[in-house]
Amino acid sequence: MSEYDIEHSHGMHVVHDGPRQAPPLLLIHGSGASGGFWNPVVPALAGHHHVIRVDLPGCGKSPPAPSYDVPAQAGRVAALLDDLGLRHLAAVGHSSGGYVATALAEQRPDLVGSLALISSGPSPDALLRQPFILRVLLAPPLGPLLWSRRSDAMIRRGISATAARPVDVPDDVVADVRGITYRGMRTVLRRNTAYIAERSVPERLAALKVPVLAIFGAADPRWEPSSARQYDAVPNARVELLPGVGHLPMLEAPETTGKLLLGFTATGR
Repeated sequence: MSEYDIEHSHGMHVVHDGPRQAPPLLLIHGSGASGGFWNPVVPALAGHHHVIRVDLPGCGKSPPAPSYDVPAQAGRVAALLDDLGLRHLAAVGHSSGGYVATALAEQRPDLVGSLALISSGPSPDALLRQPFILRVLLAPPLGPLLWSRRSDAMIRRGISATAARPVDVPDDVVADVRGITYRGMRTVLRRNTAYIAERSVPERLAALKVPVLAIFGAADPRWEPSSARQYDAVPNARVELLPGVGHLPMLEAPETTGKLLLGFTATGR
């Protein structure tokens, strides 16, 4: 991997990997996460792409923003891509990052040539009862009290609770997760829910004319894994269920996830 540029643009921390002249590939993380969550798959992707990773506002190393509405997030990403002079890229979103990627494709079809969603719940009714540690951290009365006092071990347990396999969570990723505030996290989650409640992701994608890859862990504890089949209704969509994988395929099965993404960006299937 050749990490060659780190910058801030439009209120977002941005990291570039791979040769700038290669086909562009945008990676968008999920709620409360950061671009660091993509670390295990970036080396393989950067061998073929100019990889752009963003920390969405309020997450990782990016400062908070006035609005966390999904379309507003997508608008910020679009402005960043315009500044970079990029067109017709492959956009990849993990979890709620898939909503931002979808909104980007809705707003700017000139920018998004293909779309890959990883562990992106299709609609609110697919949401499962969340792991205990996340319920404690995210809901009153304990959430507001515990959030700012989270130890590194507690943050790692919270991340690992969404996985079905053991995952390595480096110190820099823990530091990134610590960056989001309790209020910011709650707001992001509410805005994400509002986006998919207004129209489901498959319904939104069906109105678009881009190839779609939906990757889901068959043991995802956050979203009902069978809900991934809702993406079958999307024209030009392919669904991949990963056995024994939870909500974090890029951490739990980076080699498989990287191969699927590279195959998709090479062929659009």
